[in-house]
Amino acid sequence: MPETNLILTLAKVIIAAAWADGEVTHDEVNNLKDLLFHLQDLTARDWAELDIYLDAPIDTSERNRLVAELQAAINSPEDKALALRALQEMIGADGEVTEEEQAIAQEIEAAIGAVDVSIFSQMGRLMLGPLRRRQQKVNEPHNREIYMEDFVKNRIYFQIRRRLDLGEAEFDLPQEDLRKLSLAGGLMARVAHVDREVTESEFSAMVEALQRDWSLSHEQAAFVTEIALSEFGVELDPYRLNREFFTSTSEQERVRFMDALFAVAKADGEISHYETEEIRLISHGLKLTHHQFIQAKLRAKE
Repeated sequence: MPETNLILTLAKVIIAAAWADGEVTHDEVNNLKDLLFHLQDLTARDWAELDIYLDAPIDTSERNRLVAELQAAINSPEDKALALRALQEMIGADGEVTEEEQAIAQEIEAAIGAVDVSIFSQMGRLMLGPLRRRQQKVNEPHNREIYMEDFVKNRIYFQIRRRLDLGEAEFDLPQEDLRKLSLAGGLMARVAHVDREVTESEFSAMVEALQRDWSLSHEQAAFVTEIALSEFGVELDPYRLNREFFTSTSEQERVRFMDALFAVAKADGEISHYETEEIRLISHGLKLTHHQFIQAKLRAKE
């Protein structure tokens, strides 16, 4: 709906304002979410999309794009009133609006109707007060929507793709293989995290497995491993990891992958009952037979 799109675009501009100094702390993220929650008509899908903007800094070109989109979304006096009303409801969520904030809100109203990115600097000033009050009460390439499906479905691939775009590493791999690689990293991270502590030997085992099975350099394998471990538990759906890895691999690849999982489990000296059970669940999710699981277990013990 047009109104929903307007509010969603406004929320993105507000988040861009919060990134003004290049950093948003964990507490600030939670406070910002609390304030944005007061914006009406945002769907669950909208919230997932906003998470992308909260995930990493927003640079100048992207901020300008978001402001332009907000301006383009305002097509009538009614739209303008709706945007300002939503803004007023959000900044007044705690029952207090200072004179300075009110003055800034009025400046924003004037800027919205013009192609003038000064709206962003005003929005940043406006958000300082509400975020500060919320904190006191609580004592958390430039159009990233193109990665929306990956952000929701495969957070590890999303982070790999984003950091590759930033030039942090180079991979001469087709996108399909890169997605499969990220899924493998996520499944190995499940095993490494079974005891809630990842040891250096487990990290090294993941790196070695990725080097061996995907012909990566040590630096590339370490890059993927670091992302997989850091993203583990951040809305990673184990069923989806299993399903997508299953659909993107052959049975032979999945059988061979069992050896990589047991190598991670064995890295700290022994394979615990809990690690074995986790691998069994992964094996079942990848539709391997119990015999194939047992054979991989026996190979690991040899």
